[in-house]
Amino acid sequence: MLWSGIVAGAVFLILEMLLVPLLAGGSPWGPPRMIAAIVLGPEVAAPPATFGLGVYLIALAVHFALSIAFAAPLAYAMRNMSLAGGSLFGALYGVALYILNFYAFTALFPWFASARSPITLFAHVVFGAVVALSYRSLAHRPPADVGMGARPRAPMI
Repeated sequence: MLWSGIVAGAVFLILEMLLVPLLAGGSPWGPPRMIAAIVLGPEVAAPPATFGLGVYLIALAVHFALSIAFAAPLAYAMRNMSLAGGSLFGALYGVALYILNFYAFTALFPWFASARSPITLFAHVVFGAVVALSYRSLAHRPPADVGMGARPRAPMI
C-alpha cells in the first residue's frame, strides 16, 4: 500500500510537470509550488513559478504524504477485485479525488481552483489506475527465495 502510493505519486507528479508546459504553456514548477503552498502559504504558488530547492523539497514531502494517504483507502477497497476491476475502480477513484481536491478543498486552498483542467483530471485518473495496478503487482509478488534465516535454494538443473 505504501509503495503503490509512492509509485502513483511519482507518475502523477511526472505527468503534471511534463504536460503542464507541453499542453498548457505553464511552468513545470507550477504544480510543485501549488503543492508546497499547502504548507508554506499561497504566496509560494503565485507567479512566476520558478525552481526553488526548499520549495520543491517541501512539495515532495507533502505530495508523497498525500499520495500515500490517498492510496490507502483505494488499496483497501480494491483488495479483492480483479486487476481490470481494480484498475477501473482506481480510475474512477481518481475522478472522485480530482473533484475533492479541486472543488471541495478549494475552500481551504483557493489557489487550486486555477489548476482545474483536463490535464489535472487526467493525472488524477492515472494516479488512481496506477495505485490499483501497482498495488496488485506488489501485493501478489511471490516471496523472495532468500530472507532472514532462510537458506538459499539450490539451483535447479
